[in-house]
Amino acid sequence: MEKRLNKLIAKIKKYNSRADFELIRKAYEFATIAHANQKRLSGDPVMEHLMSIAEILAELKLDSTSIATAFLHDIIEDTEVTKEELEKEFGAEVALLVDGVSKVGLLKLRGERQAEFVENLRKMILVMAKDLRVVFIKLADRLHNLRTLRYLPEEKQFRIAKETLEVYAPLADRMQIGKLKGELEDLAFPYVYPEEYRWLIETAKPFLKKRESDLREAINLLQQSLLDERIKAEVHGRPKHLYSLYRKLLRPEIDREIGKIHDLIAVRILVKSVRDCYASLEWFIKFGGRFPMREFPILSPSRNRTVTAQFTQKFSVQTEELLKFK
Repeated sequence: MEKRLNKLIAKIKKYNSRADFELIRKAYEFATIAHANQKRLSGDPVMEHLMSIAEILAELKLDSTSIATAFLHDIIEDTEVTKEELEKEFGAEVALLVDGVSKVGLLKLRGERQAEFVENLRKMILVMAKDLRVVFIKLADRLHNLRTLRYLPEEKQFRIAKETLEVYAPLADRMQIGKLKGELEDLAFPYVYPEEYRWLIETAKPFLKKRESDLREAINLLQQSLLDERIKAEVHGRPKHLYSLYRKLLRPEIDREIGKIHDLIAVRILVKSVRDCYASLEWFIKFGGRFPMREFPILSPSRNRTVTAQFTQKFSVQTEELLKFK
């Protein structure tokens, strides 16, 4: 676990060299003692869960206090440590974050009556509104819980997964954390809609396999072409998330025909400047025919920093500055 802590700190240094690494180490060591000998249903030590949450938050480039809170967020609920002791040891900011995450965790977003669900959701939003970092920590906590959901009883699996699709994934979407939203939905999908999930996997398999080769071809072509144009860019790609694909297949105009979906893969071009962003767009207009197209590109500039072209694949071009806000 110590090696993972060192890797975590190295990752944080890359985006925040002034982070409070002493605070993070102190929180890790405090949690290690407080949660000693505690295990989850998977058989893993509780510290495995806490470290995973901290790593997710580091991927999202959160601050030192949030990452320290990741190690401490279960401490009031699962150990004999009190909020007052935590505040004395780590200060009011950490104590308030831990308390906020604990309160959100106690709210069960379910109930036979709609009014009960709405009231608990209202309480949850009030807690989170005090500090948005509570949202990020809770989303990271939920994400890792989903990754280990198979160890829980079936009834609990369904409840947690359904709650994720109804509340936590839309919340991640509202926070514009698309990567988190996609993984939350994909992990919850087979537990809430098992038959539909199996149908989709069988139906989409040949298409997704073809799209993977298309993706590699598109990335290679883009990298070389932009290099020829002297545009410095990073090109990334991914297949469409399964739950998003399933929802799109349910649309009346698609009617479960996967061949009608033109964005099974997405390609992102990351450039240094607004000038390079529009230079990349100009390249698309001139040479977009190299890519299999079903329709004329849809161009959508936003804040003069991002443009999108819709081909058989979905392309987006944006600056590194804009990416900081996603």
